[in-house]
Amino acid sequence: MKRLVLSAMVGASLLGCAAEPVKLQQNRSYILEWIGERPLMDYSHLTITLGEDGRAYGNGGCNHWFAPYTLDGDKLSFGKVGSTRKMCAPALMEQEKRFLQALESVQRWDVSPIDQMRFWPAQGKPLRWWLEEG
Repeated sequence: MKRLVLSAMVGASLLGCAAEPVKLQQNRSYILEWIGERPLMDYSHLTITLGEDGRAYGNGGCNHWFAPYTLDGDKLSFGKVGSTRKMCAPALMEQEKRFLQALESVQRWDVSPIDQMRFWPAQGKPLRWWLEEG
């Protein structure tokens, strides 16, 4: 009888340890790893933070950017993106342009099997993000 009770207690405690599903977190920064089919250039740092007030912002690799967004379940969309106007190396500017255009085409989000956040456009490959530690 003691073994049965002990087994039930251990089983119940293990159920409580099941991993929570990963959720898109507001007021946390994510770091971009891929834009569609292309990884980011070495040493470029693109970020996003989704504020609870419906405004998203971050670093585009050269400029700071900002946009309104709507989040409803797995649906995610961004309004017109604005940014500062600093000039950087041409390759970095091209990457930033691709990123901002991709952001405006996002329609939904999900989490990959390796806990990577993905923002999906209507067609094509997603923007892939990691939660910034800290």
